[in-house]
Amino acid sequence: MDEDFIKNYSLLDRYNVSRETCLDFEKFISMIKSENEKINIIAKKYSKNSDIRKRHIIDSAQAIDFVDLNDNTTYDLGTGGGLPGIVIAIMAKNLKKKIRMNLFEKSYHKSSFLKEVSKELNLETEIIQKDVFKTRELNSGTIMARAFKPMPIVLDLVYKNFRKYKNLILFMGKSGKKTLTETLKHWDFEYKEKRSLTNEDSFLLSIKNIKKKN
Repeated sequence: MDEDFIKNYSLLDRYNVSRETCLDFEKFISMIKSENEKINIIAKKYSKNSDIRKRHIIDSAQAIDFVDLNDNTTYDLGTGGGLPGIVIAIMAKNLKKKIRMNLFEKSYHKSSFLKEVSKELNLETEIIQKDVFKTRELNSGTIMARAFKPMPIVLDLVYKNFRKYKNLILFMGKSGKKTLTETLKHWDFEYKEKRSLTNEDSFLLSIKNIKKKN
């Protein structure tokens, strides 16, 4: 049973994901499905275990490549149902990394869900039920944003509201290349690109030193 169970996460083989991590992922999936009956955590048409596993858990987990696990703080902007923040917090816990995941989520109901998940899975998190656009002078290691706001808006938010940060991770979809090209007309930044494990048309960016062009 254990062997078959781990095979569900074969796309993450390069990360040597432990059985304990996979068990936490499965518990998280069960909690998402249960909560999704009450509030909209994920799209109903993709609420099968296999869909959640690939489209959300594995897709979120691959961001670990760009997360500074040696810093003590990471922020997830507009985390929604905890994607990718909860997933990375699970991985950090099982890697024995002492990193606190700060999850910004305006919704009371989603914030309550995230607190329940964090308690159940014993995660190092802080659930911040606030509008991140109204919160300034923030300090962070890595910042993450997945399915949150368009790229230029996220860049502007980080540029204005974060006093200090190591890098920003963005999940880019099918039109990501075009968006990146257009954004570089108005913004300067260093970036690394990583092809998505879950979708050949998607990729992730790790961005540093964000500056506005004159």
